Amino acid sequence: MAVCFLGGRFLKCRSNLRTATMTASQSYSSLVTSGRQHVNGVDLYYEQTGEGKHALLLLPGAIGSTRTDFGPQLKSLNKERFTVVGWDPRGYGQSRPPDRDFPLDFFERDAKDAVDLMKALGFHKFSLLGWSDGGITALIAAAKNPNLINRMVVWGANAFITQQDLELYEAVRDVSKWSARMRQPLEEVYGTEKFAKNWDAWVDGITQFAARPEGSICIELLPLISCPTLIIHGEKDPVVPTFHAQFLSKHVKGSRLHMMPEGKHNIHLRYADEFNKLVEDFLED
Repeated sequence: MAVCFLGGRFLKCRSNLRTATMTASQSYSSLVTSGRQHVNGVDLYYEQTGEGKHALLLLPGAIGSTRTDFGPQLKSLNKERFTVVGWDPRGYGQSRPPDRDFPLDFFERDAKDAVDLMKALGFHKFSLLGWSDGGITALIAAAKNPNLINRMVVWGANAFITQQDLELYEAVRDVSKWSARMRQPLEEVYGTEKFAKNWDAWVDGITQFAARPEGSICIELLPLISCPTLIIHGEKDPVVPTFHAQFLSKHVKGSRLHMMPEGKHNIHLRYADEFNKLVEDFLED
């Protein structure tokens, strides 16, 4: 779940043979390609930068998008080592229509869309960087596609829902109580009323997992993950308690856990330089 965001205007386009639908704007010094790819019956928006052999997919948090969630990563991850792809899951950001819905399998649907998008863009093996909901999606994608996923980094993610989590979700349901700084990027994407409606629907969508055995979102899939995995977590995360990161570390075989003592939920934004270096070092290990 993502409740802290970074708005940005960072798109600068160049020609790309993979898609015919391109848009252009400018502010990042590096080139960013944007387009839409038809995948599983929907047109998924993506942005791509870098020329490296190691492909990375950035997976955003709840109702987030590549523009709201990953500015520092698209801007600063090493462009010579990596090709970085950010995407908007169906119903999010610029991957609309359709409107977003939250059936019980919405994480599995996002995982399939994400993997199929990368395959459609010509990437046969790639790594995953998933924040919050995007981290859950990454865990599922890695479990179900072991031959495609090179490495994985997840942060602010959880594999199950507890009563404590339900209370945290209800506490942030009313977006009118959020600070203007937190609301603004998403209101710019969706409009004030649509943003509030989407967020309310997300809270309903995530809380339905509490009715499953052990509150599982994807517990049963964790033993199937075989790629090297780095779990990063802010010790002061007010949204996803530390026990979730510890659970992932215990149940994802061979994973590494890195705790950031002052970090909250948006560690990749608040501590972007430190975060990016951690990620680059892990991916190049």
